Amino acid sequence: MAIGFALLLTSLMVVEGSPSQDLHPSRRLSPMGMARIMLGDTYIRVVYGRPYKRRRENIFGTKESGALVPFGEIWRTGANEATEITVTHDVLVDGKRLPAGTYSLFTTPGPDKWTIHFNSALNLWGTMRRNPETGKFERGYFPENDVVVVTAVPKTLNEEVDQFTISFERTGSDSADMILRWIKTEVRVPMKLAK
Repeated sequence: MAIGFALLLTSLMVVEGSPSQDLHPSRRLSPMGMARIMLGDTYIRVVYGRPYKRRRENIFGTKESGALVPFGEIWRTGANEATEITVTHDVLVDGKRLPAGTYSLFTTPGPDKWTIHFNSALNLWGTMRRNPETGKFERGYFPENDVVVVTAVPKTLNEEVDQFTISFERTGSDSADMILRWIKTEVRVPMKLAK
């Protein structure tokens, strides 16, 4: 009996100590972040992975330049799981109605214009979905699942932002900008309560 218990305890310690099992969000290279704001009785929350620049010099740029996030390609807007945004009541995103709910937030960066996609597909790893039958990752982002798509003009910042950050800044009693910042790029997406 004592030998059986010792074997069980040893096997549990081996499994628990295995690095492949260490997926706790606090130990990720790109930790989880959250941005939130109340506009009237509407709660808006964004949950996302926050990558650091590290030694990478080319974050946004052309594919030919070896950019981490190439222009014209869909991006999870962070790291790890796809970024998700929840709104408790309908809001207007740059004038377009986004119904209450939870959405994946994707972006397509460009040198002069970013496209922001609010997509109905959830529980994605980046732009991929794990197939429960095969265990393999498959494409998870499809444009036909976009509920709202808007564009924004990127701005160049004077000071570098080392860790990707999403925040909100009030622009009125019923409105705010959702702000994406990384390295020297800033993108603002206006949001307002829907009447």
